[in-house]
Amino acid sequence: MRLIFAGTPDFAVPCLRTLLRSSAEVVAVYTQPDRPAGRGRRLQPSPVKQLAMEAGIAVQQPASLKDLEAQQTLADLQPDLMVVVAYGLLLPQAVLDVPTHGCWNVHASLLPRWRGAAPIQRAIIAGDRQTGVCLMQMERGLDTGPVLLSKACDIGPGDSAPDLHDRLSLLGAEVLSEGLDRLLAGTPLPATTQSTEGVTYAHKLERSEARIDWSDSATAIARRVRGLAGWPVAEAEIGGELVKLHGAEAVSGSGTPGAILRAQRDELLIACGSGALKVIRLQRPGGRAMAVSDYLNARQDLRL
Repeated sequence: MRLIFAGTPDFAVPCLRTLLRSSAEVVAVYTQPDRPAGRGRRLQPSPVKQLAMEAGIAVQQPASLKDLEAQQTLADLQPDLMVVVAYGLLLPQAVLDVPTHGCWNVHASLLPRWRGAAPIQRAIIAGDRQTGVCLMQMERGLDTGPVLLSKACDIGPGDSAPDLHDRLSLLGAEVLSEGLDRLLAGTPLPATTQSTEGVTYAHKLERSEARIDWSDSATAIARRVRGLAGWPVAEAEIGGELVKLHGAEAVSGSGTPGAILRAQRDELLIACGSGALKVIRLQRPGGRAMAVSDYLNARQDLRL
């Protein structure tokens, strides 16, 4: 079994490790071109590229797969299967048709809910209590292909996007491993067509979504803080200062939205449209994330 793996971020790394441990041969890894990062803005390889290089696997980094030369390079590898996990580039039909068994995708939601770019964050922001991963047979539409296997995962009341990301990346590797084992054993994988009901789209996160509106409910704001953790990170004005919120929870309380209800020792409560937000961890402009007790020590003017 000749495999091509296509992925870019940390989320895809456990799936690549699973393939490298299998009896199949990973003949090439596709990942996005190196991007500038850090203070020096030096080009940095993706996490997937780093693992591929460590394993001695050939790496391809085309800017697009719409290019005929890039398509021919892929076809020349004669893959039996292509596995795609958070690759970040669209696969045209000409690429989908190359592998003998087509292309599989590991997607971080229970399809058809949260098709698209940011399923983990959107599930938390929406208040979903459950999500999961799907192994899907890819087709031209956006995450519309039939589902081969799936596994569910609860979303805890305190789960942030990074927490859920890490759990789902491991769960995705489990689903991929099971699917590959069955394919190698010649056991058919039933393809279940996605329902036309319950379709939602997880649109790409925008930096503009970070700003908190205190007139929203405390529950909705707390979910947004957890969903936007990592990037772009929720931000709000507290005591005339724009801060980033890294941790918060909804509690009881009432007052004018945005007003400070309590600011003592390690407790900072902000009134919301309904309820109050208990700030747990935050970051001042130009500073590092800190516990609320440290913040209040620096903002004696807020103490109530």
